[in-house]
Amino acid sequence: MAGYVLYGYPDSGSAAVELALLSAGIPFEMKDLDPDTLGGEAYLAINPRGQVPALIHPDGSVITEVPAILLHLADAHPDCGLAPPPGSSARAQHDRWLAFVHANCYESVLRLFYSERYTTDPAASGSISKAALAYLIRHLNLLAEAVDPAPFVMGDTPTGADFLIWAIITWLVEEDTSTLDPRIARLAEAIAARPGLAEAVERNT
Repeated sequence: MAGYVLYGYPDSGSAAVELALLSAGIPFEMKDLDPDTLGGEAYLAINPRGQVPALIHPDGSVITEVPAILLHLADAHPDCGLAPPPGSSARAQHDRWLAFVHANCYESVLRLFYSERYTTDPAASGSISKAALAYLIRHLNLLAEAVDPAPFVMGDTPTGADFLIWAIITWLVEEDTSTLDPRIARLAEAIAARPGLAEAVERNT
């Protein structure tokens, strides 16, 4: 039976899944896409939304949406530490923060960089981006209590939530990251320092 196949491209949402797979030691094949071809027939057959990431399960089925992919990997490979055990209080907190990051931070990134998708008035695009940035910084900083005092959301070992947070932080310019709570900045630095992730970190930043 074939292993996992991850569709994505550098510096995109697929980075969170790529780093999670590498960190957990889960074998996979990376299929790099050209962002300009996501709307093509070939990729739309895999993900009709034309977005990344998409993960092909070893049984051939397709998994999309970052939280769904990360939670599947955690449950399918419970010894890899990508999330606490299902049903535990710790798992509830992990899933809480993963949902929080995806619903608030990831969503605001789309408004920040693709503001034209959220208005029919081109003149409003700049205001949408400005509001999205403020929203993103506020919600990233709300995570600070979750990563205090440990470097990661659930302690000393990164989970799926941490890899998604890392990806989002890397999309900000230095001027914006300087406004982040230091505890959030430390999380990003701790991910980048993890053994075996240096090459993937470099290609996704």
